[in-house]
Amino acid sequence: VTYVLQDGSKKTVYAKDGWNLLDLAHSNNIDLEGACEASLACSTCHVVMEKKFYEKLEEPTDEENDMLDLAFGLTETSRLGCQVEMSKDLDGMTIRIPSASRNIKQEKMG
Repeated sequence: VTYVLQDGSKKTVYAKDGWNLLDLAHSNNIDLEGACEASLACSTCHVVMEKKFYEKLEEPTDEENDMLDLAFGLTETSRLGCQVEMSKDLDGMTIRIPSASRNIKQEKMG
């Protein structure tokens, strides 16, 4: 998996089947926030996928779509990194981490 970081640089990492994009990022020191620890309560792990890989995934759940509605820079191929589980079908994928994220919980507290 190649991550395109907020500054435009790229980092390619090896993924094991069953890992999700959020855990994979964290295990490789890639700055992808996961404020709710993959409990589908935020949109901070929002990523933008290539269309050909996005179409290989099952449709997002209603819960994921609700959180994506809150995401910064939403696109047609946006997903939450915590909900994208790695498989051989996704080998060679490039994903983009948006330039900002929105943490509603933090905004309400601040």
